[in-house]
Parts: sequence; C-alpha cells; structure tokens
Amino acid sequence: MSQVRSEVLASNRAYATNFGDKGKLTLPPARRFAILTCMDARLDPAKYAGLAEGDAHVIRNAGGRASDDAIRSLVISYKLLGTREFFVIHHTDCGMEFFTNEVMRGLLASSLETAELTPSGFRDVGHGPGSTAGEYIEWLTIRDQAQAVIDDVERIRTHPLVPKSIPVFGFIYDVRSGKLIEVEGASEIGKAA
Repeated sequence: MSQVRSEVLASNRAYATNFGDKGKLTLPPARRFAILTCMDARLDPAKYAGLAEGDAHVIRNAGGRASDDAIRSLVISYKLLGTREFFVIHHTDCGMEFFTNEVMRGLLASSLETAELTPSGFRDVGHGPGSTAGEYIEWLTIRDQAQAVIDDVERIRTHPLVPKSIPVFGFIYDVRSGKLIEVEGASEIGKAA
C-alpha cells in the first residue's frame, strides 16, 4: 500500500468519527453560489471564501477555466440545485501560464512521463513513447491572467444555457497574500441583467 493512500485512509477514519450531523446536509448548496477555480494545491476555496461544508459548489480544473465541462457543472448547479451567483477565481503564479498548446503537445508527443519545469520552461526528461493524441486538445493555457478571467466571465455570461439573471464575478487570488483581487471589467461584463 502506498504511504499517501495509508495517510488518506487514516485521515478519513478520523474525519468519519466526528462526522456528526453532516450527513443531514441538503443537496443544494446553502449559500446558493458556485465557484469556478483552479486545481492548484495552494488554493483552498473553503478558507479564502469562508465556506463550510454544504455552503457552495466548487468546480475545479487546470487554470479555473470556463471549459465546456466547467459550464456543464455550472448549468447543473443553477438549473437543478438553485445556485444564484457564480465566481470565477483564477490565481497568481498559475502553472497554466508556463506553457502553450504547442509546448504541451510536443511534450506529450515525446513522452508520457512527468516533465520538469526549468527557468526556461518545461523540459521533457522522460522516455518515450509519447502520443500525438494531445494534438486534439485545447489546453486553455493563460498568457494574461486578468484577460483570462475576463474571457472566462464573458464565456459564461454569453453562454446560451446560462440565464442573464445570474451574476458572474471575476477575481484573481494572490498566492502570496491570500487576498482576492477583483478583476476590473470582469464583474461588469458578468453583471446580471
């Protein structure tokens, strides 16, 4: 058994011992909002947004991007579970800023093993074979963090399955200070009609 697996299971046993009334939480989020954010391990939406279990939906992917699957989750969140506000929260020092579609495709074509981040970018250190299947994926990399937030808020705001009555707010989480910084223009684009 792996060390990490053992630690996870031990932590779960301790958590379940004190689970209490959490089994009675309702399916819809109590505070009626959803957060779309990055999967980066330095981000803890429960802490930076003051969430308790059952408060909000948190949708995470690489970069916190408004991908088709993220929008699918947001649509389910409001349509079936009653959320009334959406927050798009990207962050500083995001790994999605460190490569392009072409770099990712080249790394995957060379090897499927983990690449190394060097001062000049990612470098493949693994052995082949790789795969060209990465050619068919839009990796949603980020050149400008604030512009990416604006683009994602706009994509959600203009999506035909998202009602105009749902406000969409845009922020960048600063990984050095823990502060949420509103992206100028994003929340204006995302305001409810």
